[in-house]
Amino acid sequence: MASLDNRLALVTGASRGVGRAVALALAEAGAHVIALARTQGALEELDDEIRAKGGEATLVPADVTDYDALDRLGAAIHERWGKLDIFVGNAAVLGPITPLGHADQKDWDKVMSVNVTANWRLIRSLDPLLRKSDAGRVVLVSSGASQRDEMAAYWGLYAASKAALDALARTYASETRNLTPIKVMSVNPGPLRTKMRAAAMPGEDPMTLRTPQEFAPKVVALCSPDWSETGRIYDFPTDRVLSFRGAA
Repeated sequence: MASLDNRLALVTGASRGVGRAVALALAEAGAHVIALARTQGALEELDDEIRAKGGEATLVPADVTDYDALDRLGAAIHERWGKLDIFVGNAAVLGPITPLGHADQKDWDKVMSVNVTANWRLIRSLDPLLRKSDAGRVVLVSSGASQRDEMAAYWGLYAASKAALDALARTYASETRNLTPIKVMSVNPGPLRTKMRAAAMPGEDPMTLRTPQEFAPKVVALCSPDWSETGRIYDFPTDRVLSFRGAA
């Protein structure tokens, strides 16, 4: 695993699933982890495990749709550390799997608020801090739902949000390429053994799926100062770095 000694990493959705596994892996690699999630108790359990392994964490109990809190977080990081080395945007909601014509406005707004707008607000808040790092790294957790040639029926809300997130990542990569040391990557974890996957596929045997713990070291590699790619997507199911498809 890559060494992240003395690196500062923010992980959203850090209390369970992929976010928790990534937070633990980053801490194990030597990073000080700023763990953001809604659930105080789950964050404290994460903190206990990180500290038991000799790592360090700062807990931020907050909802990513509290955009003022995200701005305050950026200011607090600046005041305490003066920079940020790693941002992993993992927090997400599935939303209803339903025909587009059946979706409610509140469901659309919730999915877009968590999966897209929160990451934009964090990029806006954290950009000056990432630019002060000697190797700023941004990893936004996408999905295969936004990558298919033929989109899956009924997944429109979630797929649209992840496609928008990919566009956000690619734009930020273009804005920072050759001008800063920042590298920006999307990642597709594929089907993993998580509560979100179980909600989406209730009839699926979870024991046939890979785990967040298997995926997390790949994210750590993307967060390393040695990582050189930007504006692309790492696909965990095939273990490949892919370019986004252009027009035929």
